[in-house]
Amino acid sequence: MSKYKLLLLRHGEGAWNKENRFCSWVDQKLSENGVVEARECGRLLKEQGYQFDQVFTSILSRSIQTAWLVLEAMGQEWVPVTKSWRLNERHYGALIGLNRAEMALNHGEEQVKLWRRSYDITPPPIDESHPYYAEIYNDCRYSTCDVPKEELPKTESLKEVLDRLLPYWNDVIVPVIKSGQTVLISAHGNSCRALLKHLEDISETDIVNVTLPTGVPVLLELDEDLRPVKPRQLLGDQAKIQAAIKKVEDQGKANAQNK
Repeated sequence: MSKYKLLLLRHGEGAWNKENRFCSWVDQKLSENGVVEARECGRLLKEQGYQFDQVFTSILSRSIQTAWLVLEAMGQEWVPVTKSWRLNERHYGALIGLNRAEMALNHGEEQVKLWRRSYDITPPPIDESHPYYAEIYNDCRYSTCDVPKEELPKTESLKEVLDRLLPYWNDVIVPVIKSGQTVLISAHGNSCRALLKHLEDISETDIVNVTLPTGVPVLLELDEDLRPVKPRQLLGDQAKIQAAIKKVEDQGKANAQNK
């Protein structure tokens, strides 16, 4: 029997989502379409009667902006928002800034799918010669983390995302949920996928095929041990959601830039 409800949300479309580039830890605002997605998500959740007690986001602007727009559309701007780097998008290392479709042409679609979707394959690390290295590591937001800046990742597999996310989940978010509060986590495709793998006990093979579109809330109904009592539900127009999932999956294909 369901005791708790948890909502996961991949942020609305960002500028680099639109350009089909690996955004990762580069701080980008939402695109115009991403703003629309976030507001529509908020209206949907309001129509369905959701009332949040606490919202958790990463420290990347697109995650925070999405949460703000959702709460504004719901008339719940007063709900506390807590931010942590541990909910950040996966660190794509040296791939940051590159176009996925162009990479598929150069490296093959299967290799790009492994870099994007696999559980334990790590892209090449970012180094100081990378054009976005200084922008990321000189950003003052990373001086607020609970680890020294020099210990922050330079690349990550999905497994490593889960490893850095779990302490925050267990120590901070779980007690809030178990106190009876309704929580929204406004994060990123891979931090949400990592959490889904943990909660739903998804295999390392099957997680490759789990795709979350931008701006679509995911409802998890959990028992007292925070195990799902039914399959996750992607809320909204199901035909639109399936089309959005296909769009995300096509991003790693060689002809994606022509679509």
